Amino acid sequence: MHPVDADYAGPEVEARIHELEQEMPHLYLRHTTVFALASAWAERYDAIIALVSPDKRASVEARLARIGIRWGVMPGSRVTIEFNVSDVTALAMARRRPPRS
Repeated sequence: MHPVDADYAGPEVEARIHELEQEMPHLYLRHTTVFALASAWAERYDAIIALVSPDKRASVEARLARIGIRWGVMPGSRVTIEFNVSDVTALAMARRRPPRS
């Protein structure tokens, strides 16, 4: 990432975020319970946030949230299929909630 990018948070923070992304598969293998995985994630999340300047905090928190959602350690919706922009009907059908029984 280039220093002029809006999300750039400094070399140390960028290195730690990259390291976290590379380490996530290994975290799953080492931490076999939900609580152990959540604890390992929280430790790394807090360590990165501690390095961030206040003006970049929201951006870094959003980036970490996206990583966490992707790996299932933070709440949020994961996208599991890709839609073509022109496929409006499929997109509308996917966004509909199933009827309640």
